[in-house]
Amino acid sequence: MSGNRAEAAAIGSVIPEGDYATIVFQRVLRHAPEAVWSAITDPAELREWLMCSSAKIDGRVGGRIEMVSGPPQYRSSGAILRWEPPYVFEYEWKVAPVPEMPRGEDAVFRWELSRQGDSTLLTVTYRRITKASAGGFAPGLHAFLERLEAQLDGAPLPDWMERFMALRPLYPAWKG
Repeated sequence: MSGNRAEAAAIGSVIPEGDYATIVFQRVLRHAPEAVWSAITDPAELREWLMCSSAKIDGRVGGRIEMVSGPPQYRSSGAILRWEPPYVFEYEWKVAPVPEMPRGEDAVFRWELSRQGDSTLLTVTYRRITKASAGGFAPGLHAFLERLEAQLDGAPLPDWMERFMALRPLYPAWKG
C-alpha cells in the first residue's frame, strides 16, 4: 500500500487504557482464510513477513508459542489461549525487559479471520501492551501487515524500517 489515501484507510487504532493500550487493525486480504492462517501460524511463513529467526508453535489451546521476531529480534513466549483453525489464533506475548521496553511486556495478541467471499477480513488486536510501547508498535504492526499482504500476493516484501519510518506520522501516539 502506498500513498496517503491508502495508508489513511488502513490505519490502525491505538486505544489508551490507563498504563496500557489496545491496538486494533483490520485488513481485507484477497486470499482464503486457510492461506492467511498458514501465513500467521507456519514458522516458515513467519520467517519472511514477521522476520522470525525462530518460531515454535504448539498449535492447541494451552500449547506454547515461542518466537524471536522483528528487526530487534525480540524473544517472546506464552501460552496459546485460543486455537480455532482457520479463524482465531490468540496467545500471550511475554517479553523480558529490554532497553526500549524497560518493563517488558505481558500482552495478548489475537488474530481473527472471517471469510468474505474469496477474501478474508483479518482483525488483529494487541491487548494489554504498555502505553509506552503501543505508539511504536502501531506503525510497526502496520508495516508488518503490509509485508504479510505482499507475501500472500507473491509480491516483493516492503522494507520494514523504510515503511515504519514513513508510517510514523500516521500514529501521533509514537513518541520515540
